[in-house]
Amino acid sequence: MDAKTLKKCTKRNKAERREEFIAYLFLLPNMIGFVIFTLIPVVWGLLLSFTNYDGFSDVNFTGLTNFKKLFTDGYFITSLKNNIFYTVFSVFFTLLFGLLLAVLLQKKLKGSMIFKTIFFFPQLTSSVAFGIIFVCLFRGNGPINGALQALGLANPPKWLTSTEWSMITITIVSIIKNMGYYMVLFLAGLQTIPVDLYEASSLDGASGWKQFKAVTLPMLSPTTFLCSIMCLINSFKVFDLVNIMTDGGPGRSSNVLVYRIYQEAFVNYKFGYASTYAVVLFLIVFVITMIQFRGQKKWVNY
Repeated sequence: MDAKTLKKCTKRNKAERREEFIAYLFLLPNMIGFVIFTLIPVVWGLLLSFTNYDGFSDVNFTGLTNFKKLFTDGYFITSLKNNIFYTVFSVFFTLLFGLLLAVLLQKKLKGSMIFKTIFFFPQLTSSVAFGIIFVCLFRGNGPINGALQALGLANPPKWLTSTEWSMITITIVSIIKNMGYYMVLFLAGLQTIPVDLYEASSLDGASGWKQFKAVTLPMLSPTTFLCSIMCLINSFKVFDLVNIMTDGGPGRSSNVLVYRIYQEAFVNYKFGYASTYAVVLFLIVFVITMIQFRGQKKWVNY
C-alpha cells in the first residue's frame, strides 16, 4: 500500500470514528435514562427480593425466605389464578374481536371511518374515567341490569359485588377498552396483504371463508404474533381497572399480581416481599414470551 492510499484510509477511519462518536452522543441521553429509570430499579428490585426491607428500617438479607413464603401464600395463589383467568380470556377475545372488526371495517363501506373512530375511542380514554363509567353501568340498579330485567331476567348478576362475577366484569371491560387498539394494528397488517392473492384464490373458486383461512390468516400471522405478545404482557400488568372498579374485591376475587404488589409495597410496607412478587411475575412473563417466540417458527409466515 502506497503512502497516498494509506493517507486516504487514515482520513476515512478518522471520519468513521467521528461519525460513530456523534451517533453515540445522540444515543447517550436515552442510555442514561434507561440506566437510571430502568436498569438500576430492576437490579435494586431483584436485590430487595432477598431482604425484609420495609422502607424505614435497615435492609436485612433474608436469602430465599421471601420466595419460600410466597409459594405458600394464599393471596399469591389466588392472585395468580385470577391473573391467569384474566390473561386467557382477555387476550383471546381482545385479539378475536380486534381481528373481526379489522376484517369487517377494511371493506369500503359507508361510515367505516366513523365506526373505526368509535371502536378506537376507548383506547384514548383514561382508564380511570373508563372504569368509573362502567362501575356506574354495572352497579346493582344500573342501566345494564335494568336492560336485562326488561328482557325478562329476574335476577341479573351482581357484577362487581359478586365474587363469581367481579373478575369476569373486569375482563369484559378490558376487552371493550383494548380491542380498538388491536383493530388498528390488524388493519395495518391487512393493508400489506397483496390483492393479487385474493384475486387468484377467487379465480380458483375459493369462498370468503376459505380466503380468510388460506390467505388472510397466514399472511397476517406476523401481525398476530406481535399483537399476541403485546396483549399478553399487558394482561399481566393489569392494575388500573382493578383498582378503580373493585379494589381487588369482593374479598380476593379480583385481586391480581400487580395489584397485590401495590398492596404489599404501599399498604403493608413490605417492599422486600413485594419485590419477590415482582421477580416471580417477571419470570412468568419471560417464560411465556420465550415459549411464544419458539412457537412462532411453526405458525408465523414472514
